[in-house]
Amino acid sequence: MAKISINLATGSLQQEEIIVGIDLGTTNSLVAFINPDKNPQVINDTGKGLLVPSVVHFNAKGDALVGNEAKEFLITDPANTIFSVKRLLGRSYKDVASHQDTFSYKIIDDENDSLVKIKAGDKFYTPIELSAEILKELKARAEHALKTPVNRAVITVPAYFNDSQRQATRDAGRLAGLDVLRIVNEPTAASLAYGLGLDPNQQKTIAVYDLGGGTFDVSVLSIQNGIFEVLSTNGNTFLGGDDFDRSIVHYWIEKNKLDAAALAQDSGLMQSLRLKAEEAKKALSSQNLFNEQIGDIWCTLDKQTFEALIAPKVAETLNSCKQALTDSKLTVAEIDEVVLVGGSTRTPYVKAQVAEFFGRTPHDQINPDEVVALGAAIQADILAGNRSDILLLDVTPLSLGIETMGGLMDVIIPRNAKVPTKAGRQYTTSIDGQVNMKISVFQGERDLVQENRKLAEFDLKGIPAMPAGLPKVDINFMLNADGILTVQAIELRSGVKQEIDITPSYGLSDDTVEKMLIDSITHAKSDVAQRMLIEARSEGEQLAYTAERFIEKHGSFLTAEEIADTKTHIEALKQALAKAEKDEILKKADELNEFTRPFAERVMDVAVSSAMKGKSIDK
Repeated sequence: MAKISINLATGSLQQEEIIVGIDLGTTNSLVAFINPDKNPQVINDTGKGLLVPSVVHFNAKGDALVGNEAKEFLITDPANTIFSVKRLLGRSYKDVASHQDTFSYKIIDDENDSLVKIKAGDKFYTPIELSAEILKELKARAEHALKTPVNRAVITVPAYFNDSQRQATRDAGRLAGLDVLRIVNEPTAASLAYGLGLDPNQQKTIAVYDLGGGTFDVSVLSIQNGIFEVLSTNGNTFLGGDDFDRSIVHYWIEKNKLDAAALAQDSGLMQSLRLKAEEAKKALSSQNLFNEQIGDIWCTLDKQTFEALIAPKVAETLNSCKQALTDSKLTVAEIDEVVLVGGSTRTPYVKAQVAEFFGRTPHDQINPDEVVALGAAIQADILAGNRSDILLLDVTPLSLGIETMGGLMDVIIPRNAKVPTKAGRQYTTSIDGQVNMKISVFQGERDLVQENRKLAEFDLKGIPAMPAGLPKVDINFMLNADGILTVQAIELRSGVKQEIDITPSYGLSDDTVEKMLIDSITHAKSDVAQRMLIEARSEGEQLAYTAERFIEKHGSFLTAEEIADTKTHIEALKQALAKAEKDEILKKADELNEFTRPFAERVMDVAVSSAMKGKSIDK
């Protein structure tokens, strides 16, 4: 099949195109390509620097600023400046609730398992939309520097990212106008950058120690015949260089006898201290003393004290390394190579501790900030067919998924996934007492199933009658090397099971596949907007129903005024639902949540104390 590329700016077709590698990081992001000398190179656009801080700021008009310019607003306008959005990708509020205090912006708690939303000004954003803003900036920088349209990319993710987080990353790329050819594990990309795995005869076991700004993970990889297998992964998604900075800030607060409670209310000064701590951390990699001031606050730190402050955090990372080895059933002696990734591995103390743990000098010759992006560029080069010595396994031409509420396409096997492959997700019922579930299987790249190709439909019958949300239905897709898709649905509590075999690409010509891909990129923005509206409407309707039910059941614990005001908020939400405007729906839902939280907690307290006395109240 002849590959064609689309210039999104002009709508014209072009025969050749650069495929870039993107490291979408928690703290910084960057983009790389294979230069004319056939070497991977990070793009530095117009002297802005190689690293693009993963920070998005929204001004009063709702316009987005990304990168270095946005970072300046962390101090002056923290509520509308979003950082560490990667931590929120594919997560629900329940996943991140215990870390809410680490964010200076507002994360919406809608008291369910739906994906988290972030409020800036009067608008609500998903992590997918925010990540897309960062990817747009990277795309724009690459196009400006290379003087050519950039529409295709390989994007890296941590090895521990689940299917939902990988799909969210893919969606963010599509929203940014990128055809995401492959989602690659970061440790695999880092290994490729060091040439590990490029020789098909090479057999190695590698440990990749990745300590970034906000996250830490260690992966143990086996490489055989150019194929990377993740044997184990471990880490902490809330441990990184930022924690080194926080340890320094707390040390300075104690040394200067500052009022911690007052400081917590002064987000501007806290951000100033955090940035100064980051400066101190970097300086102590090459000097023994840091001594500066913020106003009349002395920010003094020596290397020995710094290492003592971070020692517990580094010890935590080594415990993760120990666990990863245990999980992979390997000993330190069986690790052939150790690769360092992430800016925080520049700290000499970290390097020394890792070397001591593994009993060998780790690879650190390549800039640890760049190594993942460079590896992604190599992977992109392999996908482009420019490396004849590398075997590229067969891939799926179009995404495969099922229909969910509101006619949305939920992708289970994304396009360009290696074949054979298996993936699955868990679903539940939306109606009390539901005993059957219709499973409709689709192929395509659009957000609404009506724009995709229907492959099959079947019913999972005999689900035990339970309240909505209690049944757990696993839907698994298994695609074999012959392109035969087996879809299996099983209700875990009862063991009820149903499956069907499908040939997904039957009857699709190359031209049809190409047209479906072009349509998915052309309509990405409107598709995502429609998806967001459908999801907001579903959540809003569910919340209004839950609030009305709450009043019916627990009205005796509320005052007449509280009941009347709650009904007013419910009515406002219903009016917003009728208008079908995403931000208005989410705003009214947020107001209803905020208003009802205090007396919902009061009812819960009554329930707990009654239970302790041997009584019960309606749930």
